[in-house]
Amino acid sequence: MNLYNVFSTILLAPSLPLQEDFVYHWKAITHYYIETSDDKAPVTDTNIPSHLEQMLVILVQEENEREFGETGPCMEYLLHHKILETLYTLGKADCPPGMKQQVLVFYTKLLGKIRQPLLPHINVHRPVQKLIRLCGEVLATPTENEEIQFLCIVCAKLKQDPYLVNFFLENKFKSLASQGGPNAISEDVLKGQDSLSTDTGQSCQPEEPSGASGTEHTDLEDETSRQMGDLSTSLENLSVTELPEATVVRPNQDYNLVNSLLNLTRSPDGRIAVKACEGLMLLVSLPEPAAAKCLTQSTCLCELLTDRLASLYKALPQSVDPLDIETVEAINWGLDSYSHKEDASAFPGKRALISFLSWFDYCDQLIKEAQKTAAVALAKAVHERFFIGVMEPQLMQTSEMGILTSTALLHRIVRQVTSDILLQEMVFFILGEQREPETLAEISRHPLRHRLIEHCDHISDEISIMTLRMFEHLLQKPNEHILYNLVLRNLEERNYTEYKPVCPEDKDVVENGLIAGAVDLEEDPLFTDISPDNTLSNQEWLSSSPPATPDHPKTDGKTEVHKIVNSFLCLVPDEAKSSYHVEGTGYDTYLRDAHRQFRDYCAICLRWEWPGSPKALERCNLEAAFFEGHFLKVLFDRMGRILDQPYDVNLQVTSVLSRLSLFPHPHIHEYLLDPYVNLASGCRSLFSVIVRVVGDLMVRIQRIQDFTPKLLLVRKRLLGLEPEGPVIDHITLLEGVIVLEEFCKELAAIAFVKYHAASTP
Repeated sequence: MNLYNVFSTILLAPSLPLQEDFVYHWKAITHYYIETSDDKAPVTDTNIPSHLEQMLVILVQEENEREFGETGPCMEYLLHHKILETLYTLGKADCPPGMKQQVLVFYTKLLGKIRQPLLPHINVHRPVQKLIRLCGEVLATPTENEEIQFLCIVCAKLKQDPYLVNFFLENKFKSLASQGGPNAISEDVLKGQDSLSTDTGQSCQPEEPSGASGTEHTDLEDETSRQMGDLSTSLENLSVTELPEATVVRPNQDYNLVNSLLNLTRSPDGRIAVKACEGLMLLVSLPEPAAAKCLTQSTCLCELLTDRLASLYKALPQSVDPLDIETVEAINWGLDSYSHKEDASAFPGKRALISFLSWFDYCDQLIKEAQKTAAVALAKAVHERFFIGVMEPQLMQTSEMGILTSTALLHRIVRQVTSDILLQEMVFFILGEQREPETLAEISRHPLRHRLIEHCDHISDEISIMTLRMFEHLLQKPNEHILYNLVLRNLEERNYTEYKPVCPEDKDVVENGLIAGAVDLEEDPLFTDISPDNTLSNQEWLSSSPPATPDHPKTDGKTEVHKIVNSFLCLVPDEAKSSYHVEGTGYDTYLRDAHRQFRDYCAICLRWEWPGSPKALERCNLEAAFFEGHFLKVLFDRMGRILDQPYDVNLQVTSVLSRLSLFPHPHIHEYLLDPYVNLASGCRSLFSVIVRVVGDLMVRIQRIQDFTPKLLLVRKRLLGLEPEGPVIDHITLLEGVIVLEEFCKELAAIAFVKYHAASTP
């Protein structure tokens, strides 16, 4: 590189006015193309980079010396003489080699450092548009870093002024027709003779610099025009011409900013890919409806997101340990920089799993940030092209290993999803959109829902537990359709009840705190001999009263709460209890948990506008046949087998049922937590299912020698208070009894907390 040229560039006489200084640097660049005979020497061997840098310095200095928004003569010169168009042409030709990189840097710094809005000017946004098309054309090019920096600064400018995005929605057919031929743009740009008009309707004719005479200004213009004409001829001699635009036909409009970013998301350089993803995140959030429509209809954004999701899912091993899927660290799409060598807890397929979960997280966050119509379109694409197209066949297969892996992955993404719109599509995928009451004949109407609920009672305990866990996490999601589809639609008419109006002869019973027609379980021989530990000792707990309903007359609130809570606490007979022999397993621990969990559930359900009291029986269709629905049927069936199922299965079944019981809907409360509800003939409730289990337990206890000591030993082993020893006979039944006792305490605590909350203003 010529050292004299470098110093002459930097040490230009400071006495020159800014515009002359600016024009000097631009002429120095154009002079290179007029005089050079070697267009193969790299741009870094010329003084072009330093001239471009000085032009930027002058533009920034000019803006700083003026009022905000006032365009100075240097900026007017840049706009009027279409300098950005010329630079774009030189960058596209990459003449001299490396020029594309210099042009990208110049554009990026210009947009980043100049505060006044430049993009509304046609002689800015038009060349910016064209430069955007050059980005991402080829992956892993030396200019990738400059390309992504340029695209991101354009995105940032659009974020500041979203209406500007309309300049970047290009009518493909119009732009093709206006080009005329390969050299049309080159000639137009390099002659620099067109007067400037802007899309904003402003006149941008160059102002006269202060202190300069009209003659001097004219001389400067004439000299520039003459030199630009020479430059045009020189460029043609150097074969620097525009290639014709690709004649790909796309509907209506092109959104090249999105297309270029999409190309760069596939960059082998992770940093470039993340930057491109950030740029897309910014674009989808723009509130302009036209941009959202173009984004989803005229770009391949939906297809790319879902196709990559599908390919990453398919790249996973056929079988991954469900525990690994569950415990792999929290995923953040922008930090997918996993190193297998550095990971002490690596397992086969971990790299692939993290990549899949990372991209799913990106899709989720993108939909969460997106403008509403764009978000809906993106979520529907994920539903149709990924959930149905890829995941459903895996979940519907018959291979146990395949079912287990695919259910574990579904469970993981259910836990992970945070976008309401994507959650809605996921819920419709899993459960369907039906909201009318279920019938036994039509439970397979939505095949995937039917299959997943059946898997809660699968011959494989692992599959049952995993599917139940998936439903448990689904129930915690802030989406009303989940609970309505699984449970509430079947309880809407309260046709599980048998309506018995209060008769005069029932008054004595009502005064004693019981509901007409209900059975007093404390007088049942199964529920006598209540141990002191089971009753409510703290009278403050009983200071609340439940709400009155038309068919549930309000009596003494303390008595009613007392009776309901004790109905659950006394369900398991004294000889089958073991918790009062072990410290720290009392009912009060469940009260604390229930209070916290109920508060969380109330927060979730607040916007669902549920009724505060049950639907009046007079308005219910009690004649319709009652079916608890497929989901509760399977849960009740499993609950009925609690004495014969593995401990882990029982824990999961009772966990899902307790989650359901926490929801603050009056019909759920009545059906799952009211022991005194008058069940219609042939109907069962959670309480009645447990009563049958206890009846079976009482018969089976008689056949087991040393039942109570064995029960206590099993409890201590489960709590880690006793070391493992010889296998105990009837271990499944003994563990089932312990789960049953704990579950009844949990239900009692939930019932109390809900009554307390309902009576607190």
